[in-house]
Amino acid sequence: MDKIYIHGSGCVSPQHSTGPGFLDEPLYYSASSLKVVDADYKKWIDLKLIRRMSRVIKMGVAAAHLALEQAEHTMPDAIITGSAYGCLADTGVFLDKMVQQEEQMLTPTAFIQSTHNTVAGQIALMLACHGYNNTFVHRGFSFEQAVLDAWMNINEQPDQSILVGGLDEITNHSQEILARFGLYKKEPVDTAELLQSNTQGTINGEGAAFFLLKSGAENALARIDGLELCYKPGNVNSVKSFIQAFLDKNEVPVDEIDLVITGRNGDSREVDYYNSVESMLPGAGLACYKHLTGEYPTANAFACWMATNILRQGNVPAAAVYKTPAKQEIQKILIYNHHQGTHHTAMLISAC
Repeated sequence: MDKIYIHGSGCVSPQHSTGPGFLDEPLYYSASSLKVVDADYKKWIDLKLIRRMSRVIKMGVAAAHLALEQAEHTMPDAIITGSAYGCLADTGVFLDKMVQQEEQMLTPTAFIQSTHNTVAGQIALMLACHGYNNTFVHRGFSFEQAVLDAWMNINEQPDQSILVGGLDEITNHSQEILARFGLYKKEPVDTAELLQSNTQGTINGEGAAFFLLKSGAENALARIDGLELCYKPGNVNSVKSFIQAFLDKNEVPVDEIDLVITGRNGDSREVDYYNSVESMLPGAGLACYKHLTGEYPTANAFACWMATNILRQGNVPAAAVYKTPAKQEIQKILIYNHHQGTHHTAMLISAC
């Protein structure tokens, strides 16, 4: 497929990602979960609507508007999102009332706003966008599938501009349920030291990131050269083969990768995958992001936002550097992430 270009990006995260700076003053926590730093949602959402919106809807709407504003674009031709968990808060409200009221006299609002495609639908309603609108619910591949769908649409109709995003939220119920599976640290951990942890589990996270994608390079921030998915590769050698095949397919020699952004999350059970990929690229700088955002299925959207800003500004924030400092001039970035050892993704982003 032809390359596609990122013309605008916006992010709501546990960091100050909605302001003018780029991780200049990183926030560190001592916690078992990281919630987003709420933006001033009144900039984009009418006060009458805000009080009826759950957190994840406000996060998504704000990130989408930030992407459109940066691209100086008012109306996308399509809106595509990825979300593994959807609107958990409204789902919890609806289920609680269903039990408490014994399935009688239930108000439909919470149910209507509990579906996974609520955020994409709300953005479309606010923009009066009547084009293609789709949401992917593919666990750790949700955001990547949204990008691939947009990519195929743009290849078929190159004059399109498509708003693409990935988002997930935390609720008290989801934290308690997921913790039972041993996904998170048993005790709160200092996020500044998360990547050096040698124990099992990580910390929960949430966030929303959106991008305006087009086929044209004029005024673009970055270019997406390739995106590949690998489900349950089996072992470390299979992952190395997956990454090597990905680079070969995109005709990129190993020594041309200037920076590798990995999804290290402090879980000792997952570190071998990241070590193996980093060992393949000894000349590249190393960066990480999950000590800034926490772990969630669509966290790679934050990595894409971070890579876009690194290429735009020409430097890697000190908070993101892991062991090996980045090269002075960064032209190609490889993002490698996996979710719970099953959903492995590789994305190649280049400077325009």
